[in-house]
Amino acid sequence: MLGGTEFVGRAVTEAALARGWEVTVFHRGRHAPPPGVTELLGDRITDDGLAALAAAAGSGSGTYAWDLVVDTWSGAPSAVRDAARLLADRAARYAYVSSRSVYDYPAPAGLPENGPLVAGASPDAGADVPYPLAKRGGELAALDAFGDRALLARAGLILGPWENVGRLPWWLLRIARGGPVLAPGTPDLMLQYIDARDLANWLLDAGLSGLHGPYNLVSRPGHATMGQLLDACVRATGSGAELRWTPAETILAAGVEPWSDLPVWLPPGELYDTMHRGDVSKAYAAGLRCRPVDETVADTWKWLVELDGAAPQRPDRAAVGLDPRVEAALLAETA
Repeated sequence: MLGGTEFVGRAVTEAALARGWEVTVFHRGRHAPPPGVTELLGDRITDDGLAALAAAAGSGSGTYAWDLVVDTWSGAPSAVRDAARLLADRAARYAYVSSRSVYDYPAPAGLPENGPLVAGASPDAGADVPYPLAKRGGELAALDAFGDRALLARAGLILGPWENVGRLPWWLLRIARGGPVLAPGTPDLMLQYIDARDLANWLLDAGLSGLHGPYNLVSRPGHATMGQLLDACVRATGSGAELRWTPAETILAAGVEPWSDLPVWLPPGELYDTMHRGDVSKAYAAGLRCRPVDETVADTWKWLVELDGAAPQRPDRAAVGLDPRVEAALLAETA
């Protein structure tokens, strides 16, 4: 596991350990890995940063050091390139957690894996490229090194315990405070997302069975609705908060930004179709199973309580959530 201490990487590590697998975690040492792993330290974007990984991999003797490598890197594609090249002869398969952002925007509703991709991506690019080009560059790096032994998991919105982006934690912590809560749009708006643990289990199953190539890795559209997600937050927190459903037009007119100010939510349109209406039939045919939204929400709340409500935050991502003063003003207007 390249990474393995936060969010998706941690979910993969935990899932592999639960299966009784021997797990090696290569990471920078900023967070403790789950107990029971073999730990290797190194920073893959520094000179000689892969030294510990190279030493553990050995020189190659006709057998693989590892059956599967999982890589969640979202920075410079060159870091994926270097790790994949190093491991090409020392690992049987390479699973790269990519993103549905690699599709040329806007991605129409129902777009499958063979849809048009962003142009200009390179496996040699540095950290200064936009996120879609970074993820596509990472895909190209994995493919260059592993060919048909590379699995590309194009995830969309990811939720669940260990989330370090803050989307579901923000909603849970806001609803836990109780009182009227600004609920965006309509409760029947369909969502498409995946629990990090379901993503992890699918990755391990797919790697074990030898799947390769790209897969859109999110739930079916409408696996849950915005209303079901927020109702689950109310139940999990036990706050008795009152959801005040407010028209999208009113929210947008107030300058509120979907996705960042009100996480998860996007009003109907191009971006909504891109994020919440992708074709996932290939992944479901290959065994993807997504747990109910109540389970994802309840487990995330339990994890947050264990952290005393202090959710981790990735340093390379801006914090999300609506300014309480803006919410109060909108609630007053719509009361």
